[in-house]
Amino acid sequence: MVRLLLVFLLLSGTASAQYPARAIRLLVPNPPGGATDTLARVFAPRLAEALGQPVVVENRPGSNGNLAMEATAHAAPDGHTLLLCADAQIVIGPHLYAKMPLDTLKDLDPVTTLANTQMVLSVSPALPVRNLQEFVEYARRATPPLAYASIGNGSQHHLVMEMFKARAGIDLLHVPFKGGGPATVAILAGEVSAMFGGNSVSGHIKAGRLRGLAVAGKRRSAAYPDLPRLSEFYPDLEVTPWLALFAPAGIPGPILSRIRGETSRLLADEDLRGKIRNVGGLEPYVTTPEEFATQLRSEYAKYGEIVKAVGAKVD
Repeated sequence: MVRLLLVFLLLSGTASAQYPARAIRLLVPNPPGGATDTLARVFAPRLAEALGQPVVVENRPGSNGNLAMEATAHAAPDGHTLLLCADAQIVIGPHLYAKMPLDTLKDLDPVTTLANTQMVLSVSPALPVRNLQEFVEYARRATPPLAYASIGNGSQHHLVMEMFKARAGIDLLHVPFKGGGPATVAILAGEVSAMFGGNSVSGHIKAGRLRGLAVAGKRRSAAYPDLPRLSEFYPDLEVTPWLALFAPAGIPGPILSRIRGETSRLLADEDLRGKIRNVGGLEPYVTTPEEFATQLRSEYAKYGEIVKAVGAKVD
């Protein structure tokens, strides 16, 4: 038994020393053009340069990220298959489906965070409100209730608005759309009164076609320095979406450390940081492995409770 263990450790060490031995696949659970895909294409060439092997971005959209996550989970845990995905796919999706093709916390190893972004509570300028407090008071008096858009049932945009409704004591009617584009079109057309959005609303806020009222993140946004945080009015009401790298469970520690170390070094480079900031308002986001693991467990539990309370499901 001891001999087998020594052989395994020797082979593992040899594989780690040779890593990477070939091109690395970077799976993205979204179609080309979105923030996740664009970040992957900004990051991949720099990681390839650091590791000395090509990093090939492979889009695997479908089933809210489940297809790409399942493909990653079933790949060899040797560091040659990585996944770049959003927090919602890891910590929200599992609570929405009656059956999941994988356990996101057990079948995937968290590698490192890459970026985060702000969600902005936006309203139609036709609404006679100028700030968050006025919106809450107006919504309380509205009959019938004001309608709000989300990018889909059970999406982060849906859940954060439900959290806000509960804390503010207001009633709003949820109208789900298939993505940020259609949801934004609806609020611009006056079909709904409000929505939480990211890149899909930022340009319209700056152009005055939408009015931003507050950001949902832990800190104020550099893009919207005048907007307050929700948590300034409702303590602990904070949602900061993030994007991160994952690997198949069981990836050897030395390989994991190599990827983490190179990524941390890359994210300290101002040129790459600037390119990340140009991707739909993203901000570079660096955590320690321990912080990331704690965050995953905490957010998984938090969203599980919210999804149960809202009753959101996806077939």
